[in-house]
Amino acid sequence: MTEKKFKVEKTYEEINARIKAGEAVVVTAEEMVGIVKEHGAEEAARKVDVVTTGTFSPMCSSGAIINFGHSNPTIKASRVWFNNVMAYAGLAAVDVYFGAAEVAEDDPLNKVFTGSFRYGGGHVIEDLVAGKKVKMRAIGYGTDCYPATEFEKEVTLADLPYAMLLNPRNCYQNYNCAINLSDKTIYTYMGTLLPKGKNANYCSAGELSPLFNDPLYKTIGMGTRIFLGGGIGYVSWQGTQHNPAVPRLDNDTPKKPAGTLMLQGDMKQMSDKWLKGISMQGYGTTLAVGVGIPIPILNEEMAAYTGVSNDDLVTQVVDYSYDYSHQVARNYGEVSYAQLNTGEIEVNGQKVRTAPLSSIVKAREIARILKEWIEKGDFLLAKPVHQIPDK
Repeated sequence: MTEKKFKVEKTYEEINARIKAGEAVVVTAEEMVGIVKEHGAEEAARKVDVVTTGTFSPMCSSGAIINFGHSNPTIKASRVWFNNVMAYAGLAAVDVYFGAAEVAEDDPLNKVFTGSFRYGGGHVIEDLVAGKKVKMRAIGYGTDCYPATEFEKEVTLADLPYAMLLNPRNCYQNYNCAINLSDKTIYTYMGTLLPKGKNANYCSAGELSPLFNDPLYKTIGMGTRIFLGGGIGYVSWQGTQHNPAVPRLDNDTPKKPAGTLMLQGDMKQMSDKWLKGISMQGYGTTLAVGVGIPIPILNEEMAAYTGVSNDDLVTQVVDYSYDYSHQVARNYGEVSYAQLNTGEIEVNGQKVRTAPLSSIVKAREIARILKEWIEKGDFLLAKPVHQIPDK
């Protein structure tokens, strides 16, 4: 395949040199929309070096790998709890993986419908990064080298030798607009959906969202340095359920859920402002995660990609009362994010109120913070060592 020839070409090394010299031109994805519209992609590529993106929304496939340190006498933990929320202990003696969607052991779940799910893994992660004390309990079966069978103490994040946020699936590249066409209210990970299509929930930062600004993953891949939870993190690889082979618009953005990212970062750098435990009525617990990814403007193609607006991005309206749960491939219309952001769309000839699960205000703030980090020279771009598959 013949490589594309561009009129503007930059390298990561050149852009980083400009960042170090305090000369880089950095704009947010929202700002880039106007620049591309006014000057065109080629001139925008000459003017701008980096575009910053942001998103802050519930991301269920999140969690943490924690090493809680050896007790005296030592223990080979087989079951571990933090604030009565179970962690997976089948890794090693004192290594555990802690999932955001795990709920407290004594939670009645949906036995009393609808469950409130007041505390779970996402809340524990928030409490840890907030510096709060968390009660940890471990039990084991006892061995010659690990004789203890029980261990209990209060810990803070500072007490833990190792704590890494490791999220298997974040930053979904587009997502459904959810409605409920049944005769009863339903409770989902897309929030509460009223009967007969009376409301519609969606979950994307639109033109600010990272993977909408690099739709074919040309600059986002293994090793990309990012804003994660208020600290610096990295893209590990494609996330679970990564599915780029979906219908796309002429601007290469997907029309339905597509790419995902696996992310990781040191929790001790992070802030409870950007990691929030969430209780979703009738569904469970999760974690709202703040993510910002810088897009280097290597050429006019990347300028065009980062110049997309909410008018240029669409998603599908999907019924969650039956079609989603029974994997029926059907939609009830295609809507732009500009339409969704007005607070109202039309479905089956009926006006429907819309509400975002993703915070545009916080996404905007993340993009601005990342922009400031780069302008100050505190954050350099990392060229990915492998490109994420785009098909």
